[in-house]
Amino acid sequence: MSAPAFGLLLDVDGPIASPVSRRVAVESIGRDLALMANAGIPVIFNTGRSDAFIAEQVVPVLRAAGLEPATPVYTVSEKGAVWAEVSPEGLGEVSVDAELKLPDALSEDVRELVAERFSELMFFDETKRAMVSVEQHVHVPSERYLRAQEEFDAAVPALLKKHGLEEVRIDPTIISTDVEHQRLGKDLGASRSLELLAERDIHPQAWYTMGDSRTDYAMADWLHEQGHTVRHVDVRPADGVPETEYPVLVSETGAIHDEAGAEFLHRWAASL
Repeated sequence: MSAPAFGLLLDVDGPIASPVSRRVAVESIGRDLALMANAGIPVIFNTGRSDAFIAEQVVPVLRAAGLEPATPVYTVSEKGAVWAEVSPEGLGEVSVDAELKLPDALSEDVRELVAERFSELMFFDETKRAMVSVEQHVHVPSERYLRAQEEFDAAVPALLKKHGLEEVRIDPTIISTDVEHQRLGKDLGASRSLELLAERDIHPQAWYTMGDSRTDYAMADWLHEQGHTVRHVDVRPADGVPETEYPVLVSETGAIHDEAGAEFLHRWAASL
């Protein structure tokens, strides 16, 4: 089997799914992803999202776009803690790294905290298997959510102390907060992704990574450190593009989020 010309490691919120609607809103995204996957290009969703989100929001789009069986498509969810193969029928067997799973008792306390103080602005994500997450309600203005998020984040350390949890961090995004084992991250997701491909003897000649936050650079950092050729796409460069030892690409049209993601996916699909 010849090595694919490139592989894709893709954050989901922002580059693929709209951070506003939380759905794959740009029609060309599913079409171009399916086209590349059907041509043998590995497509891996390296995301903080749950496997359930991928199954509900991404798989139907790929199926409708004509994704074929046995293509090299995977989700590495919850920043490396959960993974599964993706097919037109849905997800294969879902694996969870038990060492990275936070205790159920913490989940119960965070669920109660949200219900008592924040339920009008955010919800507890019941689909997470390893981390503990809350997310902004779609109808809530960003400004209101972000103010409440600061208060929520400030309340979590007391719960971590209550349960004697030390190797845990609080990771806020523009629409959510993840409480997670400190080993989780896009670098772990990248490592897990290459292990999954190696099991099928798939070794891309180069990589494109894509994300909307500074933490997403970790997957490109890891690939570069391991000797892989990589280019990273930043679809929200307003946070500032750091100096890197690999190329960083941004939209030439000024597009951001999924509009920018769609531009690059279409370019890569057209190159095949």
